[in-house]
Amino acid sequence: MIKGACNCNAVQFEITRDVKDIYMCHCSICRKATGTNGIGVLVVANADFKWQSGADHVATWKKPNSDWQTWFCAVCGSKLPGDNDSERKFIPVGLITHGAEQFKVRHHIWVDSKASWDEIGDDGLQHPNAYGTANSND
Repeated sequence: MIKGACNCNAVQFEITRDVKDIYMCHCSICRKATGTNGIGVLVVANADFKWQSGADHVATWKKPNSDWQTWFCAVCGSKLPGDNDSERKFIPVGLITHGAEQFKVRHHIWVDSKASWDEIGDDGLQHPNAYGTANSND
């Protein structure tokens, strides 16, 4: 079982399915939302995700004129899991407190949008956008 929590532990969750693939998003929106080179996430089916506590502390903000939305803890501001689409959730991998031993970056998405200073240094597949053709960086 994979468990996670926000920075203040007000919001806690678990993932009931074994997952290991991290998706690193390098888009400009994720860079601005995190203040870093992007965000690493797990993607799981809604049925495999469960809030353990603090669901009432989950706040959200939607970027105007966009379909991009973010979820965060209303107490400490930590990024939180959110809706990837109607079937799946994304989970910021930095929130994982138990069960991350098998995780590995497998995909880099929105690579065409990455910052000029961002250097990808692993063997994850690189996608120009979210669904583009992968380029190996062998």
